[in-house]
Amino acid sequence: MDHSMLIAITRAVSPAINACELAYVPRQEIDLGKATEQHGRYEACLRELGASVISLPAEPDLPDSMFVEDPAVVVEEIAVMTRMGAESRRGESESLAAMLARFRPLSRLREPATLEGGDVMRVGQRLFVGLSARTNAEGIAQLRSELEVFGYSVEAVEVRGCLHLKSACSYLGDGTVLANRSWIDAEALGGLKIIDVPAEEPRAANVLAIGGTVVVPETFPGTARLLERHGWKVRTMDISELMKAEAGLTCSSILLEG
Repeated sequence: MDHSMLIAITRAVSPAINACELAYVPRQEIDLGKATEQHGRYEACLRELGASVISLPAEPDLPDSMFVEDPAVVVEEIAVMTRMGAESRRGESESLAAMLARFRPLSRLREPATLEGGDVMRVGQRLFVGLSARTNAEGIAQLRSELEVFGYSVEAVEVRGCLHLKSACSYLGDGTVLANRSWIDAEALGGLKIIDVPAEEPRAANVLAIGGTVVVPETFPGTARLLERHGWKVRTMDISELMKAEAGLTCSSILLEG
């Protein structure tokens, strides 16, 4: 009998979020109160969809630290602490590693590797990893050597025009990916069915599939309708304030079976 439970690790919004790293969106003032409220609703949504949420305290000196997805890649057997491409973010790893160590053995990527979890899209035993401004070939090679011993394949996908692979595509389940092909080498996603985001919603490819539901940012109604037409159960969520920090829905949690 399977008693495992879905755990979502999150972290409260940093009071310094206005100093966050931005690569592809213009800087706008972020309302901390509103961002915190949206993040709270995100955590509530994770709970409603069946996850047990472990929320880490805010890191006042680390503006991007609510994006817990980037410092780690977690599979059933191991948690790999990444070496983030954005140097200002490397301090985020320590407290996250301490929490993950309760659930998984840890390993760490070493210099000159850079890799961020936002570049990693997992499809069963296949991990697609974006070759991006934040993740280099050495990062991908080290991740491969950490994971292939457990039977995973690690496949590089070229990313252009957006921050991370998962800004351009995310896995819905059932062999299907939601993607904006103009930002990635879609050929590299061999064998997967691709649903293309509507042309007027180029940033909509980052959605969160959890507990049989796909959560879509409220800003992308066309994408929500498209997924519903394809038979997915969809929930929309307002993350407009968090999106000013270049957030997507996957980047604010690490999901693992506990």
